[in-house]
Amino acid sequence: MGREPSMPHASSPEAAADAPDGAGPLTAALESDEADGEEAELALPYWLRSTEEAAKASFLQMCRRLPRLLRDAWSLAWRAGPRTTLALVVFQLLGGAASAVGLISVVGVFDGLLQAGATPERVRAAVPSLLLLVGALAVRGALTSAAAAANGRLSPLVFQAAEMRLLELTTAVDLSTFDDPDWRDAMERARDRGIDAGQMLVDRAIELGTHLIGLVAAASVLAVLHPVLLPLLVLAVVPIAWAAVRSARLGYRQMLKFITVWRRQRMLAYLLAAREPAAELRAFTVREFLLGEIRRLLTAATREEIRLSTHQVRTTLVGNSLSAVATGITYAVLLWLLWTGRMELAAGGAAAYAISTGIGKLTELAYSANRVFEQGLYFSDFQGFCDLSLARTEQDSGREAPEGFEEIRVEGVTFRYPDAERAAVRDVSMTLRRGQIIALVGENGSGKSTLASLLAGLYRPEGGRITWDGRDLTTIDPESMRRRVAVVMQEPTRWPLSARETITIGRYERQAHTPDIHDAARAGDAHEFVMELPREYQTLLSRHFTDGADLSGGQWQRLAVSRAFYRDAPLLICDEPTANLDARAEHDIYSRLRELAAGRTVVLITHRMASVREADRIYVFDHGELVEEGDHEALMTLGGNYAQLFTLQASAYQDAA
Repeated sequence: MGREPSMPHASSPEAAADAPDGAGPLTAALESDEADGEEAELALPYWLRSTEEAAKASFLQMCRRLPRLLRDAWSLAWRAGPRTTLALVVFQLLGGAASAVGLISVVGVFDGLLQAGATPERVRAAVPSLLLLVGALAVRGALTSAAAAANGRLSPLVFQAAEMRLLELTTAVDLSTFDDPDWRDAMERARDRGIDAGQMLVDRAIELGTHLIGLVAAASVLAVLHPVLLPLLVLAVVPIAWAAVRSARLGYRQMLKFITVWRRQRMLAYLLAAREPAAELRAFTVREFLLGEIRRLLTAATREEIRLSTHQVRTTLVGNSLSAVATGITYAVLLWLLWTGRMELAAGGAAAYAISTGIGKLTELAYSANRVFEQGLYFSDFQGFCDLSLARTEQDSGREAPEGFEEIRVEGVTFRYPDAERAAVRDVSMTLRRGQIIALVGENGSGKSTLASLLAGLYRPEGGRITWDGRDLTTIDPESMRRRVAVVMQEPTRWPLSARETITIGRYERQAHTPDIHDAARAGDAHEFVMELPREYQTLLSRHFTDGADLSGGQWQRLAVSRAFYRDAPLLICDEPTANLDARAEHDIYSRLRELAAGRTVVLITHRMASVREADRIYVFDHGELVEEGDHEALMTLGGNYAQLFTLQASAYQDAA
């Protein structure tokens, strides 16, 4: 954003905007501040510079780019529904042929009506061509309906294909990619307009193809009647095409200019309307502040949209005026051809009809070409995101992770988040053995959670390696490795699923048996409150849906622990697993850890020092480095960081007592 949010008040830019004209120097100064703020707010983000260049494309550049855009559109359509796409093309081509036959039959109708003889004889001479015209129109109408039906089937298939493509790529990238702001911005653009643009690009390409075929039919008739009329027909539509392209380019540049503003406005609007922040919003009386901030953003956007609309109207007016002049010249040339005898009257009537049809088709063609170009610019964001994500997709080595392990070795592991100045974990070495409870201890930001993520296979080391019984994790399929790990997050995701699905989620390879689910829920101390829900284990855990239930933070935490028990993985990682639990529930969970560790390894991350004293091995971290290791007694004897942290917490309880 261009400036920090400020609380609206009497002397704010909003107040200046509402003040009457001539309110004095203070008003002028405030209006100047507001203008400066808007310029900063509307500044084009650096990551949209290349897209801005595409938005500046000229009419000729657009024409040169159209073939590639059409190829992309039809390629997308073909992948979504090949048979439907083929049927659509056939219907369009046959419809164009029917249009050409209809236009040619007009010549026969005029020729019959204008020949010498009595009126009944002239009408009889025109009837065959008239019947051919009616038949051609009927066939074209049927084919147009068939094409519309095919398009109605194809369009949602394209949207589905684009939506699934984006989600598949988003979930396939390395987790560290989410820490890359450039990638997140690209994802926002692709999700905001790219998916819809894929569907719209195909729709507009079909529309353009339909008008192009109709234009070819009209142009063919004009070329046969008199070649000079064809270039005049094109000349009549060039101004409209120029106006359409320029108008759309202005609109697209506005989108580029406002994407940051719209994103912030949507985020703030969500905070005002969502259930989760509703209590804090009222408790801290931030309603007026957020409303004022949204009002400021919307005011800036609205003013710019009004300016854009004015520019677009002027551009369209100029284009239509020039087109009207060119159309007049075309009809004047037609009258001259008739006046000088260079064209028969019957052919002139057919030519007039073909000119009218051709101008309509050319005009629609110009607008369709512009819409294809415009949606192509948006779709390029989608394609760019796909290319960027493909480069960051995790590679599947095809090698399955072992079912279990006897020993995990961390050897000189270093990891740095994207754009971070220092490593989150630096040259860490440690050994974890099956059946042990391992505790990772340290202050906030010491690297504990990052190391746990590395152990879980969520990140890959920048340096060093992690092995399971000597097998380097970088040589193993990431998905298969993660299926061997159960993780309890500090703030578990509140999945809008049933209680049963929330516990079993991620275990697709085996049938979920009710007794196993209940046993896992009891182990996680969740069974009793789940049985009190309206539909017990089938209750949907979201108030956003009918019959849904809302849970407390502690209840969600218990479900997360239950999910870890159900997953039955050889490696269990608990990152502050009892952060939202009461003292009794916390005691029950920790008392089960030794039971849970039987036959598997438990990695425990916690700030509750009393919870780690029973761990088999304790590793103490400080600023990304491993500084101490040992069991509780050895570390207390050492008198280092661990002893200080443990003594500090213990003294707090003793003082309270």
